[in-house]
Amino acid sequence: MSDRKRGRELGLPFPGQPGEWNAITDVPGVEVGQVTLISGAGALRVGHGPVRTGVTAILPRGKAKAHVPCAAGYYSLNGNGEMTGVVWIEESGELQTPITITNTHSCGVTRDATIRWLVGRGVGTGQDWGLPVAAETYDGDLNDINGFHVTAEHTIAALDKAGSGPVAMGSVGGGTGMLTYDFKAGNGSASRIVEIAGQRFTLGVFVQSNFGRREDFTVLGVPVGRHLLEGKLRGKEQGSVIAIVATDAPLMAHQLKRIARRVPLGLARTGTVGNNSSGDIFLAFSTANEQAFAQRSGIAEMKALGNADIDRLFMATVEATEEAVIDAMLMAETMTGRDGNTAVGLPADALLALMTQYGRM
Repeated sequence: MSDRKRGRELGLPFPGQPGEWNAITDVPGVEVGQVTLISGAGALRVGHGPVRTGVTAILPRGKAKAHVPCAAGYYSLNGNGEMTGVVWIEESGELQTPITITNTHSCGVTRDATIRWLVGRGVGTGQDWGLPVAAETYDGDLNDINGFHVTAEHTIAALDKAGSGPVAMGSVGGGTGMLTYDFKAGNGSASRIVEIAGQRFTLGVFVQSNFGRREDFTVLGVPVGRHLLEGKLRGKEQGSVIAIVATDAPLMAHQLKRIARRVPLGLARTGTVGNNSSGDIFLAFSTANEQAFAQRSGIAEMKALGNADIDRLFMATVEATEEAVIDAMLMAETMTGRDGNTAVGLPADALLALMTQYGRM
């Protein structure tokens, strides 16, 4: 059992009010499932290991309502990466399938396995075909990425075990072999509760975090990375980040695209500039208007927040993205993978000392 702690548990003064779990699952109905694959050690033998990878599944309305689409929008800050299904989302304004996130060379496997899962459970998407959302980041520094260890069965297991409640973070699921700012990282999540027009809404962010140059790493304005330069593995800006934003606030597709565009502002707070080699791709969806999306034909009545009321959701997106990235790092322990490559965990004690030194705690 890891004794790693999230940022708020350590006393980091993140702004905003989180939900019960401080995770994307605070949005009612959203479920997350993960399968983690860790085996082997020593020299890389392609097809044998070492294996440091996995798959994460996100079900926007949970398994019980997987057939009901959501309004959705996406945005790419830098397109050196993959997220399947977004052309149809751009066209229709709808997310009609679960989301899977894995390593770069397993993205197609998890996409196709999602179709198998939908067909096998009789889950329709409103037509006789499906275009699942599958996304990726690169874990080849630690993982036998060309060994293709993530299978359809692993993906189906992640979908089957998806549930609400706390979300495991750090080196789990698709984030198992990932690094951020040259520290071990992986999956992170955070949420915010906002009040708009007398109503409370929840917004949650989930990241598979795998980007950044150590020297750029910043925590709540403190240039942490410049002080913690030992133990770098990559030694350069490399990797990607996938972010999924969920909310129960009633928003239209074009508004959700605007939400997705705010994710980079949260990333920038941690220090990145979105380098050439990074695939920075983001998807936002709303679980509101369930009856309208379940209807599928005829005239549907939908509710939406006015654009003048959306600023608090923009802020929630920025805050939750920043916190999710830092928690992805704090919750990941040092990991050794292929060829003895070691990604060091972010040292919490040193981080807290720097935060105190700079007057942030």
